[in-house]
Amino acid sequence: MTSEVTDTRRSDHLPDNAADTLEHLLAVRVSYRAFTARPVPDDVIDSILRTAQLTPSWCNSQSWKLSITRGAGTERIRTALVAAATSDEPVITDMPFPREYRGVHRDRRRQSGLQLYDALGIDRGDVEGRLKQTLRNFALFDAPHVAIIHTDEALGPYGAVDCGAYLSSFLLAATAHGVGSIAQAALAMYPQVLRSELGLGEDRMIVCGVSFGYPDFDDASNSYRTTRAPLDEVVDWIDA
Repeated sequence: MTSEVTDTRRSDHLPDNAADTLEHLLAVRVSYRAFTARPVPDDVIDSILRTAQLTPSWCNSQSWKLSITRGAGTERIRTALVAAATSDEPVITDMPFPREYRGVHRDRRRQSGLQLYDALGIDRGDVEGRLKQTLRNFALFDAPHVAIIHTDEALGPYGAVDCGAYLSSFLLAATAHGVGSIAQAALAMYPQVLRSELGLGEDRMIVCGVSFGYPDFDDASNSYRTTRAPLDEVVDWIDA
């Protein structure tokens, strides 16, 4: 007598509302820029990580590793990053930042920034106000946790691409658990600081950070939502 092994990963075993659930999570996920001090329970973080670990990767290399802080560890990283950002510490990223934002990419980036500054009541000419808000990145927006995502430098762009896929999974999993988050390329501006504070070797390429916790919904920075381009702006159909 043989028994049939059921592969729960098959598409015909998906729950009826799977597509709606995914679309909902993508629609409600936002980048929060203010958090309460309430820590996320370890079991919730563990659930987020177990879900994100299902992320597909190039040759199943699972190129990502995370250093996640809590308690005093978060405060130590926060202090080190703020000190670097307010000093003469050179900005030398492991991966090059965009050479420039041009065309529609520039327009979308500018619109996103204007939405934030408008929500906070910061005028275009308020250089001090804009700088103060920029420094909030390095204070982790007061989040109780930060995850620093890094990869083996030998993997180059492919390792970074894998980390990007993992990042998306992490953000959605956090959203599903009612945990707010924000992906931060800014934290990768000081990789040597992070390697020193986290005990990482020179072989680890810092990709980005994710500050996460429970959002402060009373903060104006969490009051607006960005838009997404229509499909005809991002998709070209090739029929012949």
